Amino acid sequence: MTDADPREVAAEAAERIAVLSGVERHQAVVVLGSGWGPAAEAFGTPVAELAMTDVPGFLAPTADGHRGTISSYDVGDVATLVLSGRTHLYEGHGLRPVVHGIRTAAAAGCTLAVLTNANGSLRDDLDLGQAVLVRDHLNLTGTSPIEGAHFVDLTDCWSRRLRVLARELDPSLVEATYAWLPGPHYETLAEAEWVRRIGGDVLGMSTVPEAIAGRECGLEVLGLSTVSAVEGQDSGIDPSEVVAVAERTAARMGPLLADLVNTAFREGGRP
Repeated sequence: MTDADPREVAAEAAERIAVLSGVERHQAVVVLGSGWGPAAEAFGTPVAELAMTDVPGFLAPTADGHRGTISSYDVGDVATLVLSGRTHLYEGHGLRPVVHGIRTAAAAGCTLAVLTNANGSLRDDLDLGQAVLVRDHLNLTGTSPIEGAHFVDLTDCWSRRLRVLARELDPSLVEATYAWLPGPHYETLAEAEWVRRIGGDVLGMSTVPEAIAGRECGLEVLGLSTVSAVEGQDSGIDPSEVVAVAERTAARMGPLLADLVNTAFREGGRP
């Protein structure tokens, strides 16, 4: 990412997406994190699909389970951008590329963002493959995507309205506090226990900066996180299994994502 104003780069990217997709404005954005790619099948046939690298400011994702595409869908008359993959802080490019997708979505007209990821669970009552709603977060990286004296209220960072709506669509969903750590290494036993003691239910290496940037842009944000590993066990964590578990869950959760986007606009007009 260059030293150009990130909002100007986002506006340029939004314009490119409009030209290449033929869709002038989008209303919602869904970010598919590690292993969540199969969820896109529930959105139907895309109006257009682009490589992220064909759009200004985007980098090709390097983590497993990230497809690196931008797709436009018509989800019950809701023009929806689906970003299949994301850039992470640990990739070494700084935070601007990490939140560029969300800023681009906002510039493209989106007012709602659904962010998905895979997590390591710190709670005994959460099962592998279970999807949980992000109720709140802990930013344990010491960083923020917001630059300068621009103060953003995160009291309702994770939309209460959307969480209620999601539970109405799927009453089995439970809520959890997501802790963001920089990675790319997994946590030690002591670190996992520390995060649990300070209020974390699940932890991972993404999503929080996108939520912060989304709120800065005025988006309403929902988070869905798949339990794909159990933290604090001597057996350790297998990265390939993390993606495999998330992929199995994504195929099941795809219809919920589509229903949520459609219902959020049908009930509220504009989130």
